[in-house]
Amino acid sequence: RSFARSLLRFLGFIFWGTAAALAFGGVFVILMYKNYRYLFQESFLSLPGWLAVAAALILLPTGVLAISISAKMSRYRQGALMYLLLVLLCLEISSAVLARFYSIQMASELESTMGYLVYQYNGTHSQGPGSRAVDAVQRELQCCGVQNYTDWLKATAASWHLPAEKTRVPESCCKEKYSHCRGDLGHLEQLFQEGCLKKMEDQLHFVMLYIFWCCIVLSVLELLAGFSNGILMRHQPFHDFRIL
Repeated sequence: RSFARSLLRFLGFIFWGTAAALAFGGVFVILMYKNYRYLFQESFLSLPGWLAVAAALILLPTGVLAISISAKMSRYRQGALMYLLLVLLCLEISSAVLARFYSIQMASELESTMGYLVYQYNGTHSQGPGSRAVDAVQRELQCCGVQNYTDWLKATAASWHLPAEKTRVPESCCKEKYSHCRGDLGHLEQLFQEGCLKKMEDQLHFVMLYIFWCCIVLSVLELLAGFSNGILMRHQPFHDFRIL
């Protein structure tokens, strides 16, 4: 019994720390979808992030309850803790399954989507959402094209309305330190040459794997907390049912 109380107190503090880690992963997924939403055909990609943020918020009062129960037991608090642990398990298992599913599915869709956006590109100063998305990705990830910068050679000058006198790449492929760069292939040292696909896949895989393992580890810890709370409830008599 004393071990169960000590374990519950320890897990209460752990829940506070892991809430921050889980919230970080959830916010990262949400921001990633917001910044690159034109690259993702799946509109529910941010759902694992929102579930993770919701779980992180619930973890805070769960930690408080776990610590308070270890100090002074109460049937009401113990019942509330069991309820919160059950809700957390549902949220985290759902988030872990979705994160794993999207990590596999979206990696296969990124190449076709990025290839289509490159082909439909309308120029660096275009206001089209697809063209703006391409420029934003290339600047943010410091990359050029899908596999590499030569992908832009396959897009005709007429299709993205750039001057046809010589082949160029978008100015978003230029390195920031070259302020006068205009995407001229004669100056490759001024351009990012690595493709965006691998960087996007690596980023997506990392954040989804992060969410997945956070949820799995937390689920195990919550099962331990539920087990400890169950031991304490077993030794706690029902004093709450009294006639006042």
